[in-house]
Amino acid sequence: MAVRAQPADQPLVSPSDWEQFAERLGVARRRAASSRADGVLAAITIDVPGDLDATAVVAASRQPGEPWFVLEQPDRDAAVLAALGSVVELEDRGAGRFDRLAARWRALAGAAVCDPADGPRGSGLIATGGFAFTDDGGQTPEWSGFAPASLLVPEIAFARRGDEVRLTVAARVCPDDDPDAVLTRLRDRVARLRFEPLPLWDPDPAERSRVVSVMPPAHYEQAVARATERIAAGELEKVVLAREVDVHARTPHDPAAILGVLREAFPSCFIFAVGRGDATLVAASPELLVRRDGLRAGTLALAGSTRRSAEPSVDRHLGEQLLRSAKDREEHAIVIRRIAEALGPLSVWVTTPDEPVTVQVANIQHLATPIRAQLARPVSVLSLAGTLHPTPAVGGEPLAAAAPMIPALEGLDRGWYAGPVGWVDTNEDGEFCVALRCALLRGPLARLYAGVGVVRESDPAAELAETDVKLQALLPVLSG
Repeated sequence: MAVRAQPADQPLVSPSDWEQFAERLGVARRRAASSRADGVLAAITIDVPGDLDATAVVAASRQPGEPWFVLEQPDRDAAVLAALGSVVELEDRGAGRFDRLAARWRALAGAAVCDPADGPRGSGLIATGGFAFTDDGGQTPEWSGFAPASLLVPEIAFARRGDEVRLTVAARVCPDDDPDAVLTRLRDRVARLRFEPLPLWDPDPAERSRVVSVMPPAHYEQAVARATERIAAGELEKVVLAREVDVHARTPHDPAAILGVLREAFPSCFIFAVGRGDATLVAASPELLVRRDGLRAGTLALAGSTRRSAEPSVDRHLGEQLLRSAKDREEHAIVIRRIAEALGPLSVWVTTPDEPVTVQVANIQHLATPIRAQLARPVSVLSLAGTLHPTPAVGGEPLAAAAPMIPALEGLDRGWYAGPVGWVDTNEDGEFCVALRCALLRGPLARLYAGVGVVRESDPAAELAETDVKLQALLPVLSG
């Protein structure tokens, strides 16, 4: 996509829009003073040119250490949400973190002075971020800046669907703030946006990166073997085990260049970047955790995988084998059953197709079953995410038995790996994918994560090989 160069005589935000925003800032200040609140959110949402590459603008405009967020799904009507900065930070940890953040966001959104959440999904006042895999995950140094539950209200956000793009500018106004000073600062921030294309990725760097398994591959095979023994003993049906691989480059990894490669290579996936401090989590995830639109909710059961082939006939054969695989069908059925059971008490109905299909991305194909539900009452997408997470596709079944087994066998802190990443709007609609096929970038170090579902028939060597296939989503890009 060509990035639009913004003419000097055609600013993104018109003088009349700034006047309207000034009025809203004044209303927010008075509302904050009368309610004795710490601050009230104010925002304005406007249409901007449809040829604007929001991801490129946000990537080029971010300041050192400034939080940023991108979530794209190119094949889904060119859907993009790109955000910059933070006016409010919502963080939590421990059991109940999803519901507590939902309540805090509901209170902020309910008092906000802003446009209604309409137009492209994700337009208007939003909060973006994610959650660690466990209630208190991300305690190791590499996950610094990524709290167990973390949502930020961005200062600047773009939402795109098709040729429609909207910009939202937001502020938090406290009782003693000067609305004119707030407006001046925001006008300056918008004026400093940079309209540049994403940087190009260098496919042939002068010096190759060094790729190292954090734990020896034999450790992973032993973990799978121990898990199958416990499954055979009847302790549980399934457990998902992950491994880490580090890529040490000679120069810092560029998340913006990596995003450009991922959105070209994996257009059907959720391409995302979450930047906190000097670190960025990037991914090309195939898995939707939950999407809420009013009383409609949807998710995707994704479990069971095999490789791709450049030869069409072989590729089709691999997909057919996957559909007939008793081991993979069992793993997939466990995920469907748990999701349906979780959504059932919240819904009028939950529907699933009778048979899974194969979903193919660049280097791997999966068994997939879309699941839809009609909610019986409004439930925040944040609470829905908490209800579903972790599905057996990334955790295990039963979860009570799998949860303590995962860290004991893996020997790692998953942090945000396999956790939900996404956004919520003022209607409490939103979308969260699962942080799979991801890498945590910090300077010249990239830590990649990949996992597989272990069931009774799992073979340790085969499961190790499957993690290698999944790592190929990012490893070729990061290792040069």
